[in-house]
Amino acid sequence: MALIVAGGGDAVSTSVGVVTGLAGRFAAIRGGFGRRVVIALPYAWLAVFFLVPFLIVLKIAFSNIQLSMPPVEPVLTWTADHVLQLRVHFSNFTFVFGDRLYLAAFVNSLQVAGVSTLFALLIGYPMAYGIARAPGTWRNILFLLVVLPFFTSFLLRVYAWMGLLGRSGPINALLMYLGITHEPVQLLQTDFAVYLGMVYSYLPFMVLPLYSAIEKLDLTLLEAAADLGCRPTKAFFTITLPLTKEGIYAGCLLVFIPAVGEYVIPALLGGPDTLMIGRVVWDEFFGNRDWPVASALAIMLLLILSGFVLLLQRVQAQEAEA
Repeated sequence: MALIVAGGGDAVSTSVGVVTGLAGRFAAIRGGFGRRVVIALPYAWLAVFFLVPFLIVLKIAFSNIQLSMPPVEPVLTWTADHVLQLRVHFSNFTFVFGDRLYLAAFVNSLQVAGVSTLFALLIGYPMAYGIARAPGTWRNILFLLVVLPFFTSFLLRVYAWMGLLGRSGPINALLMYLGITHEPVQLLQTDFAVYLGMVYSYLPFMVLPLYSAIEKLDLTLLEAAADLGCRPTKAFFTITLPLTKEGIYAGCLLVFIPAVGEYVIPALLGGPDTLMIGRVVWDEFFGNRDWPVASALAIMLLLILSGFVLLLQRVQAQEAEA
């Protein structure tokens, strides 16, 4: 044994190298397997909770209505000759495109979501800037106040606005006390109430990404601009605003996308003339029980929102290349 070791140093070195190589290879395999598992988990989550429901809704959109439960005809059926038959109906999409009611609902939803996003940006940017520039202690308190509404139910917050905007609510009482009006003003069930509820409900989604972008901004750039004689207003529009575009894009998407399909706020704060696509989908599903048309509306809404996301990604890619 000793002679073998003494006379075969190269063999021992070779054996040690082989063992080390096998150990490294095994560790690499384990590491690669772990990375695959970590990567596969979010994809599995998306497949189960997004792709599968999307395929189900897509199948219903290409089916036809019938008096049964569920009230849709099956897309795949077996004939008497044991042949699998595929029956696809495009009439739901043509019906949606040909009806002015649905087109008006889409246009109104995009308008309400766009205006709400604009006001959320105009209000949220100064808030995020003030929080990011506040002292450490006050910054934590102000940040907590922004996320504090998430501790309560979304539905309860909307119901609270119904009480505030009512004819006997505190807002009308304050207006009459100040002498601005002599009788209660119709604030509830108006477009103003819908916009107010939208901006209030989704304002934190605008503030959080803006705060993250502004906090990462290098203050030495503003100091250098001030040393070169740049005024604060010009420095904001030439340095701060361009360098926080990523936060603006993220905040606008986080507000615009859920606002387009919003149902609760228009139903509770809006009037009977407030027509939005979320309310139309609800009525088709549960009122008319026309699941194929409702599914077609949902698919079209998803395609429209996906188009906005892809357009924004293209703009970001062009800015990155520039």
